Amino acid sequence: MGCNHPKPAKEDKPPAKSTDTKTSGTKGTTTEVKSSEQKSTVTPGTNNKIDDQYKVGDEIGRGAFSVVKKATHKKSSEDVAIKFIEKKFVDKQDLMLLAREIDIMKKVDHSNVLKLKEVFETDETIALVMELVTGGELFYKIVEKGNYSEKDAANIVAQMINGVEYLHGEGIAHRDLKPENLLCSGEEEDGYKPFRCVIADFGLSKIFDSGEALETSCGTPDYVAPEVITAEGSYDKSVDMWSCGVITYVLLCGFSPFLSSTQTGLFEKIIKCEYDFPDPEWTNISEEAKDFIRHLLVKDPNQRWTAKQCKDHPWLSGAFGSNKPLADGNIQGKMSTYNQKRRDEKKTEK
Repeated sequence: MGCNHPKPAKEDKPPAKSTDTKTSGTKGTTTEVKSSEQKSTVTPGTNNKIDDQYKVGDEIGRGAFSVVKKATHKKSSEDVAIKFIEKKFVDKQDLMLLAREIDIMKKVDHSNVLKLKEVFETDETIALVMELVTGGELFYKIVEKGNYSEKDAANIVAQMINGVEYLHGEGIAHRDLKPENLLCSGEEEDGYKPFRCVIADFGLSKIFDSGEALETSCGTPDYVAPEVITAEGSYDKSVDMWSCGVITYVLLCGFSPFLSSTQTGLFEKIIKCEYDFPDPEWTNISEEAKDFIRHLLVKDPNQRWTAKQCKDHPWLSGAFGSNKPLADGNIQGKMSTYNQKRRDEKKTEK
């Protein structure tokens, strides 16, 4: 996964019912790397006998260099997702990035962040045992659900903010928050409406010390912050908050706040922070929701709200907005169109 210029992430297809995430740093077609690089160890000392502990079942997702299968722990009967990565398709540099991703995932333990349970490694394969999240990507789950309300959107955003606050508190900047990296449970769980959401894919994440600046330009165009595009010096974890603002906007209306037919035009609008709340889609959205977004889509990162500040915003309480379907009942259609646009963009990038 390159970090020199913000490009849309390359994936084969949107995962359905899967916790699959992309392998970092890969470009071009799938090619085998030389055997000396295949032997690189990502997780020294890991137990390599995965079949002793898990009964591996059917495939539930696939990426360019990985396969995700559902599995069951033989002793506890717990269902999990196991991501198998073939080393022969991943070069040494990418294995180092994967090792960083694993180190970060080992640190996290929060209900709104995808949990890595353990890692197995052989000379040929790395297997990541993760919690099983059966609902697939958030935006596709929304289309499957049908219509949803502003109150539902507020509950979803509150979970995302909780996860981001936790990551930032652990000194982790995600740097690539987008719909593909928000997964959800198949059904409503206790305390989570309309379903539980989790943040996934830490391929671009970085652990930082308090106050440390980040410098490499990372992210996906629609969700990347102005300071990352301009590359004028460094930036910090506030780039995640910008992404949260864009995701919130799309959740409420079914299209992006920054629209352009070209990537250059898109970047210009993002840099100028040029957006509005057009009718009729925003006519019945509460002022509190718009105010929440205005505190996140802020050009100056020093003025952009933190996750902690967001948690205190009244809109996240769910007390504002109605229970009526968004976009006059047509949010399902708008989200479906938006998802198709994302699929088309991925195809163009291949």
